[in-house]
Amino acid sequence: MRRRLDRTAVRATTAVAAASALALALAACGSGGGTKDNGSGGSKGGSKGGSTAPTVQLPQLKGQKLQVTAVWTGPERENFVKVLDEFEKRTGAKVDFVPSGDDMAGFIGSKIAGGGPPDVAMLQQVGVLGEFAEKGWLKPLGSAAKAQLAKNYTKGWQDLGAHKGTGYGVYFKASNKSLVWYNAQAFDNAGAKEPKTWPDFVKAAEIIGESGIEPVSVGGSDGWTLTDWFENIYLSQAGPEKYDQLAQHKIKWTDPTVKQALTTLGQLFGRKDLLAGGNSGALQTDFPTSVTRTFSGGDTPKAAMVSSADFAAANIAQTKAKVGTDAKVFPFPAVGAKSPVVTGGDVAVALKDSKASQALLTFLASTDAAKIWAQAGGFISPNKELDQAAYADGVMREIAKALIAAGDDFRFDMSDQAPASFGGKPGQGEWKDLQDFLKNPKDIAGTQARLEKDAAKAFGH
Repeated sequence: MRRRLDRTAVRATTAVAAASALALALAACGSGGGTKDNGSGGSKGGSKGGSTAPTVQLPQLKGQKLQVTAVWTGPERENFVKVLDEFEKRTGAKVDFVPSGDDMAGFIGSKIAGGGPPDVAMLQQVGVLGEFAEKGWLKPLGSAAKAQLAKNYTKGWQDLGAHKGTGYGVYFKASNKSLVWYNAQAFDNAGAKEPKTWPDFVKAAEIIGESGIEPVSVGGSDGWTLTDWFENIYLSQAGPEKYDQLAQHKIKWTDPTVKQALTTLGQLFGRKDLLAGGNSGALQTDFPTSVTRTFSGGDTPKAAMVSSADFAAANIAQTKAKVGTDAKVFPFPAVGAKSPVVTGGDVAVALKDSKASQALLTFLASTDAAKIWAQAGGFISPNKELDQAAYADGVMREIAKALIAAGDDFRFDMSDQAPASFGGKPGQGEWKDLQDFLKNPKDIAGTQARLEKDAAKAFGH
């Protein structure tokens, strides 16, 4: 049976420093002054993000082909392909991008069984990385990639890409999942203010609802969005120690702290008047739509706010709204003493031990690769050496600064730490159990029982 490793909890003792840094950063760019950004980014190279000279040497790979898979679609896929295009330009290799769909573990498993795995995969779950490593599917990082990691990443991010002391992965893209994006005009029209606490958040939603705009957009057809809601509430309310214990299944999902968190979440999910489209509408809404409908429609958007990670900026860019002016952001409201800081990320791993796959991992660990997507928008990097001037706008720049300032003082997405069968597959495990909860928020005890049954099976207890 596979067991979770203590390291995946991320070795912080509190999330206070990260929460404080984020709150200060967003206060500077979310509301009031300083919402516009001319992209100059200070004196380090303007919107171009500083020097364009390569910081990493890559081998010549002319004639070699490389297949890369990730879950990304739409603007995220387009921006990642820009990174791959630069790799092709610098090495001569040809890279083919293949979308995996949401079930990355199932996709890779089928490719392995068929004898044709991709060369490199961008995994979203720490748990999946561990499972793949246990099965012998992953190839250890080469010396060049490890050198870039040592230069550009803190120990916490390096450890997240390792299993039993062996480095396998490069966290290319990070995400701050403790954010709420809102339609500034909808807030202004309703006279609502940015909430700092959970009761204030519910009150703001009520005020907005009274103005005629449906308050909160929830992308419930993508179950992972619901795990983010739960994790933010749980971390803030139960605290980091309990969060780590639940993430590793050292306490059960029938624990009173889970009941308390679901009860709190039910204060929103149990109010169909506060959900865009009601509960049934939320269950039929995917993540991209949950964002775009919040920032489309002019004076009458279909929702006023959406809880989402920083990467929602890429979806907002598909609308006419401008990040920092029309689309603003505040930290997830404090349910307990402090606002939570939950992070996620996409880790690049090699499934084939080739010169080309190792070269791509080396490139992804460099500032050169991170800068490309940072300039395109909808992206933050855990690469501490990336020139902050590279970010496309002030909001993303401040979110990225807060992430880097936090160092290793954060908590990684709980569902991403779990075995894929519980925390990472559509239609089963935590995703399905929380969708059922959204459908019937009064059934807290039943939800806890189902979560515990599924978790115990996945963790081998």
